[in-house]
Amino acid sequence: MSKREYDESDVRIRPGRRGSRPRTKQRPDHADAEGAMVTLVDRGRWTCAPDGDSSRPPVTAMRARELGRTPIVVGDRVGLVGDLTGDPDTLARIVRVDPRATVLRRTAEDDDPYERVVVANAQQLVIVTAVADPVPRTGFVDRCLVAAYAGGLSPVLCLTKADLADAEPFAATYRELDFPVVVTRRDQPPTELAALLAGKVSALVGHSGVGKSTLVNALLPGVDRAVGVVSAVGKGRHTTVAALALPLPRTADGRDGWVVDTPGVRSFGLAHVTPDDVPAAFEDLAAAIEDCPRGCGHLGPPADPECALDARVEQGLLRPGRLAALRRVLVALR
Repeated sequence: MSKREYDESDVRIRPGRRGSRPRTKQRPDHADAEGAMVTLVDRGRWTCAPDGDSSRPPVTAMRARELGRTPIVVGDRVGLVGDLTGDPDTLARIVRVDPRATVLRRTAEDDDPYERVVVANAQQLVIVTAVADPVPRTGFVDRCLVAAYAGGLSPVLCLTKADLADAEPFAATYRELDFPVVVTRRDQPPTELAALLAGKVSALVGHSGVGKSTLVNALLPGVDRAVGVVSAVGKGRHTTVAALALPLPRTADGRDGWVVDTPGVRSFGLAHVTPDDVPAAFEDLAAAIEDCPRGCGHLGPPADPECALDARVEQGLLRPGRLAALRRVLVALR
């Protein structure tokens, strides 16, 4: 057989599913994208408030292809392009997710490595606990406090249903930690809580049945969030199934406030938190723990006999009650 010479006309190109046009990694910078805040996530669609302005119609958006599987949660600041009118059957695109200032995370259990981001960029975490029906649980409040400190949120303890029982014994447990403790009743408007929420982004978290949706209805008349009841075994039924950011009345100086109503949770895992995350959130304790030995859990003797926080108490630089309250919260990590 004679040797045959081949040229390009002899080569057959099998047509593929993709075109032959060369791909590029260059992506548009979307400099004209308008800022917005995510207020609801529902089945691959994100509801956004342009510029965080509650007076404009909400915009429904999809995630741009170039973002891949970038997680986007309620409270995220994003960049939008496309139809931003908010008219029915219109759809914008989320092309940018800004860095988060704060993050409230939890895991299903303490040994679960998968973190769930509950809300982003919230300034406050309002821990809602009923003083009766269902009975309050310090363990859950302590775990929420740990998550708040670790995520950069300022905690607020809101004790509901004070018309059923005295709230002070439970409130006194947390006075030494120097954060706001608010008591509400079902027969009175939550005036003190409304003042704390004004002009800020605040997330509400608590067990089912403690009154989160009732508080939202009182703060925002006309919203009509579904209200549940507590079962005979003392457990509430879920009435909120997805986190939702709702606009508060604008303050006199033009600040927009938001309250994020989150679904009731039965457990608050802390697999993502270390013992240093909690005292580091307090200005008067952050410097003290730098003198602790490596691996110190800050629980004091006998587990941590050389904890520097005990020395601060002996020197009169730290109130004993404040340290005791802090260590009770740290026990939640164990």
